[in-house]
Amino acid sequence: MELLNIKDLDLANKKVFIRCDFNVPMDEFANISDDRRIRSALATINYCLDQDCTIILASHLGRPKGEVESKYSLEPVQRRLHHLLKREVMLAKSVVGEETIEQVKNLKCCDVLLLENLRFEKGETKNSKELSEKLASMADIYINDAFGVSHRAHASVEGITHFFDEEHKAAGFLLQKEIEFFGNITKTPVRPFAAIVGGSKVSGKLEALVNLLPKVDKVLIGGGMAFTFLKQLGYEIGNSLVEDDLLEDAKKIMDEAKRLGVKFYLPVDVVAAQTFSADSVSKVTPAQEIPIGWMGLDIGPATVRLYREVLADTQTILWNGPMGVYEMERFARGSSKIAHFVADSYATTVVGGGDTADLVQRVGVDDEMTFISTGGGASLELLEGKVLPGVMPLVTKEN
Repeated sequence: MELLNIKDLDLANKKVFIRCDFNVPMDEFANISDDRRIRSALATINYCLDQDCTIILASHLGRPKGEVESKYSLEPVQRRLHHLLKREVMLAKSVVGEETIEQVKNLKCCDVLLLENLRFEKGETKNSKELSEKLASMADIYINDAFGVSHRAHASVEGITHFFDEEHKAAGFLLQKEIEFFGNITKTPVRPFAAIVGGSKVSGKLEALVNLLPKVDKVLIGGGMAFTFLKQLGYEIGNSLVEDDLLEDAKKIMDEAKRLGVKFYLPVDVVAAQTFSADSVSKVTPAQEIPIGWMGLDIGPATVRLYREVLADTQTILWNGPMGVYEMERFARGSSKIAHFVADSYATTVVGGGDTADLVQRVGVDDEMTFISTGGGASLELLEGKVLPGVMPLVTKEN
């Protein structure tokens, strides 16, 4: 998929609107706990600054639902940008208020203005044409560098693109990199190619699994979604999370894997507990006989050893979804051990965004991965074979 390239645009002395994804995690004191998404946008911002551009940055943070809420202000992001760019970054008081429009008009060469949280405007998530037009009127050029939200048809992502022709809009470096990486890994992977798929529910990964099966050599299942497959096989899963309405879909996926010759692995043991709490009694039990009243919350040590053997000869590993409830320390061991093994392997390792990116960062192996996506839902939809709403308007006409 060929995208309109930022390097093909005439940016010199232009006003550039860059849609970024600064939706970063914060602690209770509004301190940014992981600024990867901010750092990922720096290449595009600095490239525009090198062309003597005036820059308007826009992003959302959290889900304020069209109302101004101080806890969702982008002020902490402004401070971090100031530190990383080593230059003044102004923060507008609103998204498209009169004062902000006036502030945009008065911007000079190489000024950087960060708009307030886009989702303070109700029209953002509704893809309002009126809001899209107001945002577009601020700049000469539109750049989308927000991969993490490109699966949403929002005003600043999809609607705004209709107000710029092909010579005045493009994908930023981060968006280009994400699309190219996922395109290459699913079309021309170095084999053997293994997909580790985890998370809580099959429903969230169903289409991705169906789309991945013809492309991979091995699939390793973990997390809560494994129990739907285990129940379909007739195993006793106790009180473990299961989606009964997807048992038939689980069977179809396993049958399709067998037909294609794809090795399909499920946990052979799990760490089970009676309640989902940090102080609950836990034990390792075979995946085939989880006691009634108990629930599986992590893959067990035998599964970790099995998965390490399975991954030992792979040349490409795609990982989307944790192996257990990694947020709780006592049920994070399986995910942690797999993360260390994947990081230490010589394979090309690609981590889907969201929980998996958070997991490898917590474990401290993020720097050892080949590529970590900045988008959870967006990367999943790419794996499902979809063209994202925010990417579609940036595909070159030849494509």
